[in-house]
Amino acid sequence: MTESVLHKHRRGFVLGAGGLMLAAGWPAFAQPAAGAPLRVGGTLPLTGPLASVGMIHKIAGDVFVDAINKRGGLLGRKLEWVLLDDQSQPANARTLYERLITAEKVDLLMGPYGTSAIIAAMGVAQRFNKLFIQSSLGDPSLAPYEMQFPALPLGPDPRMADTEIVLAAYASLPSPPKTIAFITSKFPSALDLAKGGQEVAGKQGLKTVLSLEYEFGTREFGGIAARIKDANPDLLWSGAIGMEAVQLLDAMKRLDYLPKRHFYLFPAPGPTAAHPNANGLTSLTWFEDHEPFRHNTGAAEFIEAYTQRATAAGLSYTRADYQAAAEFAAWQMLEAAAIGAGRIDDKAMGAWLKANLVKTVLGSRSFEGKFNSGLADTKLKQVQDGKWVTVWPTKFRPRSGAFIAP
Repeated sequence: MTESVLHKHRRGFVLGAGGLMLAAGWPAFAQPAAGAPLRVGGTLPLTGPLASVGMIHKIAGDVFVDAINKRGGLLGRKLEWVLLDDQSQPANARTLYERLITAEKVDLLMGPYGTSAIIAAMGVAQRFNKLFIQSSLGDPSLAPYEMQFPALPLGPDPRMADTEIVLAAYASLPSPPKTIAFITSKFPSALDLAKGGQEVAGKQGLKTVLSLEYEFGTREFGGIAARIKDANPDLLWSGAIGMEAVQLLDAMKRLDYLPKRHFYLFPAPGPTAAHPNANGLTSLTWFEDHEPFRHNTGAAEFIEAYTQRATAAGLSYTRADYQAAAEFAAWQMLEAAAIGAGRIDDKAMGAWLKANLVKTVLGSRSFEGKFNSGLADTKLKQVQDGKWVTVWPTKFRPRSGAFIAP
């Protein structure tokens, strides 16, 4: 596949890019594309502190748009992804989504990356009654808009459920943790999940020996690392976002300290897995590049195409992880909704999603219940020899996989 070219267009960026198979699999035949391109507008953090993860989402979206165009487009129209750089700033996302709707006059929207940007963009979508599919909102309760649909199967209450998964996994080890430290960014979803995690830890009898919050965008973690070393918890729960995990690992390394067990919430997958002190650390996941996820709808083809593009782009971690899969699944949902509704109509597409199951690389997605969240399907992964491996629940481990005990 050829690389998409990022070029100026109407004072912004437009990405002509790629995609794969229908939400239910490869089509029996391809429709010839006709008429004007179908323009899908969105933003990603292509610069700023979230850029390392934003690039993963960009590549995954490129993969989808490119392949759907090669097989004829969507409802007979080629897709054009009008992608703008929100620079990791929620205020920018709000302005840019208004521009996409009013000036660029896009046909459909695709949500940005990151809770704050998603909430900002969602407000614009709601004002214009637009369908809003998003891939990475960490707090479903912030999304009461009836026409927003999440790709990630977080369930309605990740505030408690996420840490329950983490502690259940560690409780399965021969020597479960008895003390825990919570260190978190003030990034909205991270902060809320940390507070919920402290409630879960208390209910399960773990003693919180340290609780610290820091501003999102912090780069110097020396003082925080020293506090963690002094507390020396059995388990470090870090609400790290993007490169913050690497920066905290670097700071602890300078102190010649490594936590007995450590968990990081939403780290940049490649730089984190490649860190010399990363072996054994854990994070949340919903998809990794191994069995049984490869059997999900379109996953094998997605993994192959994503890996090729990630390699060409020079990413440090070229394997498809849940960040890439969530972006791709969001596009699968958009495609399924358009085909299911039979036309490009925001309200009709939203009604179809609400009433139907969509098969994606993340598995089957449904949107019943509060916040259109569906059922939770969160898992825990671990860095093992530079790769992310799902370790909990056990049925999602690859063959001969294991949870490495400290």
